[in-house]
Formats: sequence, structure tokens, C-alpha cells
Amino acid sequence: MKVLPELYPTDFDAPPANEILLPYGIIGFSAYKRAELLYLPDHLPFLWMKLHGPETLQFIVIEPGGIVPGYEPELFNEDADALDLRSSAEVMILNIVTLRSQNPVEATANLIGPVVVNRRTRLARQLVISNYSRYSAHHPLVEPAQAPVALRIA
Repeated sequence: MKVLPELYPTDFDAPPANEILLPYGIIGFSAYKRAELLYLPDHLPFLWMKLHGPETLQFIVIEPGGIVPGYEPELFNEDADALDLRSSAEVMILNIVTLRSQNPVEATANLIGPVVVNRRTRLARQLVISNYSRYSAHHPLVEPAQAPVALRIA
């Protein structure tokens, strides 16, 4: 299934507090089966994914539509079936962001292993996309500034 990471308006019923269910957790955190998606208007386009489990953990995530040009993740059919995805409009893609506190301009997003959410059921899994070779797990969110060009005087 090819997934377009556009932001789709949804007519689906949302569970309380923007909860998503992660039956397998996320990579490295399999004990965390529930999460809430939280946002602060001043932090957009970044969202907080608050994992509930033995402790509370929080990850910064983004919906890549409009932020990562050309990002077209494709899911394996088995993964789409496991999430009961009926159309691409049901899909919410969340990419985990790595933010370096010393230099936030160097923030990167994991485009290879997004958290894929079924908007209708709120069932979610972190998956490796089938077209992973086109993307990076450390995709820069801000393009590096062009090196200054020396002015030549003739």
C-alpha cells in the first residue's frame, strides 16, 4: 500500500485524550502499549507522543505532510492488513524526531521507521516501510545553510 503523508481531515470518532494503542510498543520500548498524542500550539508542527507503561516516556514526533517534501512511504501489505487499513485516508504517519539540545537546528526525523496509526481504530505500530532505501533514519528537518560564497573582485 502506498501511503501519502498528507494531512487528511477525519470524520472518524476519536478516542478520549487522543489515545493510540501500540500492541507491540515501539522499537526498544515493547512494554509501552498505549500512547497519547499531545500538542501545544507554540510547538507545532511538533507533537508529543506520551507513552504509558512502566514509566511515562515522551517522544517528539511530526506528521511529515508539508514538512518533508517528496516523502511517500509505502507499507508492506501484511503491515497494512495488521492495522486494518482500508484506504490511505485512514493512515496517520508519525516520524520520531531526534532533537539535540545543544543545537535544535540539527533536528532529524526517522523516515524509515515511522509510527503508523489507523485513524479509524487508533491502532498503531512502528514499522519499517517497504521503500526504506529511498530515505534516512536521520533526515535533517532544516537544510544546512549554504556555505558562504566568496565575493570576487575583478
